[in-house]
Order: sequence, then C-alpha cells, then structure tokens
Amino acid sequence: MSSIPVTGPGAAATHVHPQARLEWRTVLRHRLPLRVMHWINLLCMLVLVGSGLQIFNAHPALYWGAASSFDAPVFATDAARGPDGKARGVTTVGGHRFDTTGVLGVSPRADGMRVKRGFPEWATIPGPRSLALGRRWHFFFAWLWVINGACYLLWSLASRHLTRDLAMQRRDWRAIPASIVEHLRFHHPVGDDAARYNPLQKLAYLAVIFVLAPLAVLTGLSMSPQMDSVLGWWLQLVGGRQSARAIHFIVMSLFVLFTLVHVLMVVYAGPINEMRSMISGRFRVRYPRDGEGDSHE
Repeated sequence: MSSIPVTGPGAAATHVHPQARLEWRTVLRHRLPLRVMHWINLLCMLVLVGSGLQIFNAHPALYWGAASSFDAPVFATDAARGPDGKARGVTTVGGHRFDTTGVLGVSPRADGMRVKRGFPEWATIPGPRSLALGRRWHFFFAWLWVINGACYLLWSLASRHLTRDLAMQRRDWRAIPASIVEHLRFHHPVGDDAARYNPLQKLAYLAVIFVLAPLAVLTGLSMSPQMDSVLGWWLQLVGGRQSARAIHFIVMSLFVLFTLVHVLMVVYAGPINEMRSMISGRFRVRYPRDGEGDSHE
C-alpha cells in the first residue's frame, strides 16, 4: 500500500498510511517566556502602527533623498475637489494617482463628517488628530518593543530556541518546494511535524527578527537629528533622512503584511488550538496510532 507524506520540515522523513487511524495528543508547544513576550510584542506592534500613522498624518507624504521634494513625492495622500464639488481622497504612488476617498486622504470622523486626513481616525492612536500624543505613544512603546525584543533574543539564545527551533537546517532548505505545495493545497501536518516550525515559518520569523526589526530601529533612530553623530553613516548609506523615513514606512507595511498572513494562517490551522497554544502552551496534535504509521529515513 502506498503512503502519504506528512507536511512540514520533516516531510521527507515521516509517512502515514492513508488508512491509518489518528489520535489526539496534547503537547507543550510554547514555553511561558515565549508566550509572554509574544503578547507584549503584539501590544507594542498595534500601538506602534497606530501611533506611527498618527505621526505620518502630520505630513502624509514620503520622499526619497536628503530633502523633501514636495512636487514629486514617492507616496502621498491628499484631498482634491471632485466634479461634484465634494472633497475626494487622492493617493499618489510613484506619480500615479488613485481615488481613495473614505480610506486615505478623505475619511469620516467619529461623528460621520468627512475630513481631510491621511489615514482614517480608526487606524490612528490616539484617534483624534494629535501629533504630540502620537509621538509620546510611539516613543514609549518603541522602547518597550526594543527591550522586549532584546529579552526575546537573549532568551532564544540561552534556551536554544533560536538554534533548535528557528535555524534553517539542510533538510529545511530541501523541503521548501514541498512546503510551498502543501500550503497551497491547504494540507495540515500531523505528528511531530505539527508542533514544529515549517521552513516557510522559519524564513518568515528569521526575516522579521534579523532584517525588519533592525531596519525599524535604525530608520526610526536616524530620523532624529540628535542621532546624526552616531548614525550619520546610515543616513549616507540610504541617501538621507527622507529616505530613512520612507524605509521606516515600508518596514511598517511589511510588519502589517506579516501580521495579516500570520493571523490568516492561525485561522487556517485552527484558531482555537493555535490560541490555546499561545495562552496555555498546550497544543493538540494528531498522531498515528502505534503500529499504524510508517516512519523511516
């Protein structure tokens, strides 16, 4: 009888007969420090994005270089009067203009009145327009996010979470094509593979930890003139303070995209089980009954 490969990083090593009966077992998937830092990170990211958009709304445009070229932004949200005489939201991306009324440029306030505003009130923290409060929220939670990230990195190294669970192994690189196919086919892993990170997860988390997070910190700090003596080399590398601001916005957008994909994958994999594992650490996994699975190298 043929066998069906199990998905996940160990797809090449573990097989289950198609008629094998499966049983549920509960395993410890996430340790307490990881769970606590995960929820702190989520809180920080929500506030950082909201307060960052509040700061962006003070001048809702991005430029490339050392100075602001107001006539040629790479990205901007503005308002223009439409044929009907009403204000319309207009978003410019690389010279192309799009009508984004109701979302960008022009959006309704809490009382329903439409106003000129980069990002809508529901997306900013605090909701009403306030650059000063937005900066306070942003700086406080930015430092909390950095401290939490440093604790996560130190804990991951000390507990070997980084090298044991996230580091790409040779078999992970070989399993990338199969993992892509299994994701596209919406196949769920079973057995030990269900409790491990698959290659695509590992690459995504490593990119966030070692690429996006450092970029967010570097570009955020370099927007402050007080840091010129320390990060002048970085400003020269990226082309100027406006370039750093644009990169900071792009990094924020990638964090939002990562979060959306992460949430979608949680829903796809089973939200109750996934949430249980991140709250209590306990995760339910389907295992083949003894004698009914076929494992070999």
